[in-house]
Amino acid sequence: MAQRHPDPTGSPDQVPAGFPAVPPLPAPPGRGDARERASAPTGEAVAVYLRAQATEFLRALRLHRETGGAAAAGAAEPADAARALRRSARRISAGLHTFRALLDTEWSDEMRPELAWVSGTLGLEHAYEARLERLLLALHRLSGTSALPGRAVTAAGPLTAATVPAPGTGLPAPERGPLTVGAAKAGALLDRRLTLARTRAHSTALQALGSSRFHAVADRVAVLASEVPLAPAAPAADPRPPAAAAEERLTHAVAALPLVTAGHPYNAEALVHGLSPEPSPHPQDGPWHQVRLLLRLHRYAQEVLDGGGPPADTRLRAAGHALNRHRDASEAASAAAQAARTPRIAPATAYALGVLHADQRHEVEAARFAFQRAWQKQTVGAP
Repeated sequence: MAQRHPDPTGSPDQVPAGFPAVPPLPAPPGRGDARERASAPTGEAVAVYLRAQATEFLRALRLHRETGGAAAAGAAEPADAARALRRSARRISAGLHTFRALLDTEWSDEMRPELAWVSGTLGLEHAYEARLERLLLALHRLSGTSALPGRAVTAAGPLTAATVPAPGTGLPAPERGPLTVGAAKAGALLDRRLTLARTRAHSTALQALGSSRFHAVADRVAVLASEVPLAPAAPAADPRPPAAAAEERLTHAVAALPLVTAGHPYNAEALVHGLSPEPSPHPQDGPWHQVRLLLRLHRYAQEVLDGGGPPADTRLRAAGHALNRHRDASEAASAAAQAARTPRIAPATAYALGVLHADQRHEVEAARFAFQRAWQKQTVGAP
């Protein structure tokens, strides 16, 4: 499903939490103001960034078409091309969202949902593949078994089975507890469910890349690579206020998170929601997913201001990594819970899936704590 960027309102004039309000140093009259105006970014920086990302999109699309979209076992070029397509599509969509006031409003509003559709469609296959690997590795860790070497994951065919050592394989037999007994069947059940979902997502992605809708998006991106539809006054406008508004929205969203609860190793409220029979997403995860999207928008806006380079704020990389871990663990826990609702499964299998679900919810709490530490960390030596 395509991700839709949030559009909350926020005031760019407030100082974000954790950043002390330092008054600017007085500049010499005349010369300092002229130097600041000369070095300040303009709307042309937004156009340069969007053209660069559009060029990356077209380059990745050409690589994907040259490799045929479906590689043999072990070939990683189509997967790399798909990741590059998603990466550039996300950055173009974020730029159109954050700097909407500097662009042709009608054009950007039509373009953003199409780019979100491309990014979401191409990301499903990788998401299912990574989720299955995460769950199977967790099962091996929890049951004390070892994964069989050489388990191939390809984009052309389904994943191989035999993820848990079976009798006669020559591997040491683990202790036979309720988790170990059900781990093999739980792994096989997850393999069947997620492999089927990944195969369908792969077929959907191939159909999308050959559709007229995607060709229309590629044509628009090709035009964007040569000419960015800026607003009439955008070339001389300052892009820093829209970037500051994106940072302010992120700061407000982080301030609403239960960071104090995230600092505790045991979240009783999360356990209550985790035992709910409803298959809906965990109610605590929504605000964290929102912060992850806002953090991405803020990071991409900083890339525009920094000329495409990495953001100067070193907290963003660590915080983004923690939120990615949070998203992955949350979705893996949901997949384990949905598999445990399969009718007529053995009690040992349901028990193993329950333990796996609890393990992934603990990973969720650990990721929240890591985000808290990363976000509240002050840069040493900063003025």
